[in-house]
Amino acid sequence: MPNDAPPPIHSAKDALDALAGILGGALPGSVAAADDPVAALLSDPDVASAVTGRLRGSGSGAGNDSLCRWLYDAFRSNVPELQLAVLRFVPTLAGVYLCRAVSRKPLAGFEAVLLALYAHAAAQRGAGEAETVSLPNLANPSPYHDAKVPPKAKPAELDVAVLTPPLEPHGTVRATRRARIVGAVLQLYHGKLAHMPLSSKMDFCEFCVAWAGTHSKLDGADKQRLPPAPDAGGGAEKWRRVPLPWELFQPALQIVAHCLLGPTGSDELKAQAARAAECLYWRATETVDARAVLATRSLVRLSQMVEEPIPEPSFSGAIENMAELEAMRANILNSKN
Repeated sequence: MPNDAPPPIHSAKDALDALAGILGGALPGSVAAADDPVAALLSDPDVASAVTGRLRGSGSGAGNDSLCRWLYDAFRSNVPELQLAVLRFVPTLAGVYLCRAVSRKPLAGFEAVLLALYAHAAAQRGAGEAETVSLPNLANPSPYHDAKVPPKAKPAELDVAVLTPPLEPHGTVRATRRARIVGAVLQLYHGKLAHMPLSSKMDFCEFCVAWAGTHSKLDGADKQRLPPAPDAGGGAEKWRRVPLPWELFQPALQIVAHCLLGPTGSDELKAQAARAAECLYWRATETVDARAVLATRSLVRLSQMVEEPIPEPSFSGAIENMAELEAMRANILNSKN
């Protein structure tokens, strides 16, 4: 970081003052006059638009980027509200970083923020601990049925499946570590997804489409949906297709699934998530990754089930049957009399 960097952040007031200086003006009144300015910072659309615009802009992510320095210091301040505000910009941060890292541009500012988030995720999980799940062993008899064969004296052990490998400490981002580091950051974002505003989730779904490099049938036309960032030559920077190994693909799909099937009332978010799920599915079929194909295909089918209206049951046939049964009952009673 440069020597003329802003002073470190120790409180919420320091963070707000530093961000106002970086953005070149006072923060909106909806943030400055709020009872809890940091909480208002998380969902304020004007601040979000200004920060995401800076992150997507030409030259962002360099080692002397003051906004990256603010994100780094704000997250390391250990103020929970500030950490949520930083996580809100993870989709844009990771999206722009992965698209530019393919061209091997120097992105020390982005990498410093990602490493700070990765270190926090590793500390939360514990050193050298993987996320696992225990699966039932079919060799053991079912507790709900009588066994035809007498059970063995010692039951078979449960099978343990590794969901995510241990997070080893890393001080630098190399090409071989990039997917694991960004994937761990996305898992951290996924853990706080319920607190994220709608625009943050929309940004992530849009970048998923760019990462996949494929087009959904929902597009209708071959067009760029993400707002392009101007590059140094005055043209438009195109967000490009990136490598998607499973350690990056898995958390991305989890976030898309939450946006699609989670408790949200936004039809626009569900449409974007369905588009992202289909693009990830076509990308998985290209790489012939069985895990990715099965997961994305299931999610696409679930999205189609959500979109299809559930037909209301018709009771006309039942009413006719009841009338016929009543007539038969009356005839039987009359014949007995």
